[in-house]
Order: sequence, then structure tokens, then C-alpha cells
Amino acid sequence: MRRKRFVRHLVAGCAAAAIAGSAVSAQVSDTIYRKTPLITSKDFVLVTGFGVATAAAAPLDRYFARRLQDSAMQSNRWLHGAATGFRILGSQGSLAAGAGLYLVGKVSKKNRTADLGLHSLEGMIAADLVSTGMKVIFGRARPFADISNNHDFQLFRGLKDDKYRSFPSGHATNAFAFASTVSQETEMWWPRSRWYIGPVMYGGATLVGLSRMYNNQHWASDVIGGAAVGTIIGLKVVKFQHSHPGNRVDRALLSVNIFPSAAGGRPHISLGF
Repeated sequence: MRRKRFVRHLVAGCAAAAIAGSAVSAQVSDTIYRKTPLITSKDFVLVTGFGVATAAAAPLDRYFARRLQDSAMQSNRWLHGAATGFRILGSQGSLAAGAGLYLVGKVSKKNRTADLGLHSLEGMIAADLVSTGMKVIFGRARPFADISNNHDFQLFRGLKDDKYRSFPSGHATNAFAFASTVSQETEMWWPRSRWYIGPVMYGGATLVGLSRMYNNQHWASDVIGGAAVGTIIGLKVVKFQHSHPGNRVDRALLSVNIFPSAAGGRPHISLGF
């Protein structure tokens, strides 16, 4: 009975994250074309919503941590393999995907693909910088340090040891930054994609966060905090880049041209600053 209840909580969380993510992406699209200010009143609603969700998850931190460290859960080979796969997807995988999209777009001269890859990389890098700074400042102990105390915070303790860099989850931050930029970019080309790409991307990012909880590296509230940082910064990066065409970053990196060699040698690269 307890296991069924636990599974229901996880499934509900994944579904809510996927639906909320696509709704957030849809909410921002109009502001890009109208060139409204980078920060709007809707952003305060979004930040408040994530803040409430993080606070609401805190009382359940120890419950989820203990359930996921149950011997039956940890001995499940399928869960163990899935957690490893999603952990890689949330860090190296997302960065490799962004870089790959950018390079493929430049080689094939598909501007939208290059644009998507570049902006996803920018979103992930910016979100990761913010997330790392927060980890150091909050100094929260990871679950494996003391699973009985999810309120162990100490300012700037994150400078001392990685086990005190729990909040927010860096993998979740990265995964949600990638999800938000890809969802937002593709929605601008294909508005109906919000109902397909959005749920898939945000659902996958949620599974990345769950994998970090399964590995006893993060509390549930860490994952929601990471989702907040990644989603908000990813959306802001896309909005800024498209409401400020010709900005220095896009002008420099999107003007790079890669030409395959006709003789089968190394590709030629030209820079058009």
C-alpha cells in the first residue's frame, strides 16, 4: 500500500512538471515578439509559484529520501540503470546535445538548428553559474551526509566540501534549462509543438531530478529549486536573444561558418564578425 502511494506521488509529480513546463513556455512566447521588458509581472508569479512548490516539498524531503533508499528500491536493476542514464543525460548529455545541434546547424546551414543549439548552451551555462553560486552560499548538506536532517543549511559552507552543495540540484538545473530553451525555441517555429515537445522535454528533466534523489544526492526540494533556476533562466535567455536580434553573442557565434572539405580533408571554418 505504501509503495503504491509512493509511486502515485512520483507519477503525479512528473505529470505536473511536464504540464506546468509547457504552460510556462506558452506563456512567454508572445512577449518575445512584442519586445516587452525582459522582466515582467508574470515572472514574479512564476518565481512565487516555484517558491511555494519548493517550500511545500520540504516537509516531504525525508519521506522521499528514505523511500528511495529502501533496499527494494536500491536493489532494482532497472531503476539503478535508469538513474545512471538520466544522471548522464542531465549533465554531459544535455551539453553534448546543445553543442551537437549547433555544429550540425552550422555544417548543414540550418540557421534554426544552430540557433537552437547555441541558445540551449547559453541557457545551461548561465543557469549552471547561478546554481553553483547558490550551492556555495546556502551550504546545504546532501541526504547521504545525514538523511535524518533536511534542514542542515550553513552560509558559504559549500566552499568547504561538495557534500554541502545540495541546494539546488545542478543536474536538475541543467536539464530544465535545456528543456525550457528547446521547448521555447521550437514553439516559435511550430506553435503546436508546445503540446508535444514541451511535455517530453520537461518530463525528461523531471526524471533527471528523480535520478538524483534515487542516488541519495539531493532532497526533493533541491530538485524543485533546480527546476526553478533552470526553467526561468532558460526562458530569459531565449527571450533576450530573440528580442535583441544582432546582440554581440549571436552576432559572433551565429556568424561562424563551417564548410566541409571537397577533398575529404578537414572542414574549413570562417568567422564573420
